[in-house]
Parts: sequence; structure tokens; C-alpha cells
Amino acid sequence: MNRDPLYSFVFKGILTEEALDKTGRLKKSRFNNEEFKKIYDTLGIEELDQELVLKAQKMAIVYTAICAFENMVRQFVSKKLLENKGENWWLECVSEKIRSRAESRREEENKIRWHTPRGDSIINYTEFGDLLSIIRNVDNWQFFEPHIHSVEWADQIIKTLERSRNVIMHSGELVNQDIERIGMFIRDWVNQVG
Repeated sequence: MNRDPLYSFVFKGILTEEALDKTGRLKKSRFNNEEFKKIYDTLGIEELDQELVLKAQKMAIVYTAICAFENMVRQFVSKKLLENKGENWWLECVSEKIRSRAESRREEENKIRWHTPRGDSIINYTEFGDLLSIIRNVDNWQFFEPHIHSVEWADQIIKTLERSRNVIMHSGELVNQDIERIGMFIRDWVNQVG
């Protein structure tokens, strides 16, 4: 067995990349104006109350940031646990309660074959707050501690963003103060965690 730390680091990176590819991670893509117009027309947005459309479009920008952040946290959790625990990290590092809920959601979605599922990886079926539970698990914390200076800090960010996400997902509208807080928390996380 090679004990060279550089070799080990590179090898773990390669394994992580391969595992992420196997989970069906999305390749980086661009969304252009033509695609936007096609979706806009397909949905019949011009038929809707334009004042409500404008409010929804404002919240769509906020949702875009929260959605990307939530999936970034999912990738971070998956990557760290895969690097440190291997391909069985889901069974070894995630509580039975979270696994059971996620697996139940996936099974339910699999029954509706005509609709796109939320993802290939089981972590896509967890709730936003579940990610924090996985991070703060006493056996997992050691893998996240070098990146997250305190679990309370991560807790505040994820719970606040989850609350804002839920407002938007239930057709609510956030005030500018909430939007500014979201931006601040996302920037703080990215600056701290990467």
C-alpha cells in the first residue's frame, strides 16, 4: 500500500470524481435566451396577471440562489463523506431516520414514472435540514470541522435559508431584508467552506 500523502490525496480525488459521475451529476451547462423564451411561451406566462408574474420572477431569482446553495451543500456533504468513508457512506454516516425518509420519497417518486425524479443520488431526497443533521452527527463532524468553524454557525445559515426557501416554495414573497440576509449567508458560507 502506498503511504505517500500526495498519492493518497490524488487517488481519493479520482475516486470521488468517479463516484460523482456514477451518481449522474449534471455537467455544467448554460441557459440561453432562446431556451428561456421557449419555456416562457410553453408555460403561458403572458396569460397570467403580470403584477403577480413580476413578484414571482423576483422570487425566482432568490430561489435560484437558494436552490444552487442547497445543492452545493448536498455535494459538499457527499464529497466529504465519500472521501473519508468510501462508497458506503450513506449507510455508515446517515441516521436510519433520514435514510428511511429519503428512501421512502424516492420509492414514492418511482411510482410516478411519467414525471422527472429529483435526482439519481439518494441524497437528493433528503430535506435541507437533514444535511445539517448529517454534518453534526458525532461520527461525521470530524470530516466537516476543518471547513465549518462551528456547527452553530452552519445551523443558523441552513435554518434561515430553509425558512426563506419554504416561503418562496409556498408562493410567498420575501422582503428585501430577508433577501439581503440570504445573500450575506451564502457569501459567508462560500468564503468559509468553498
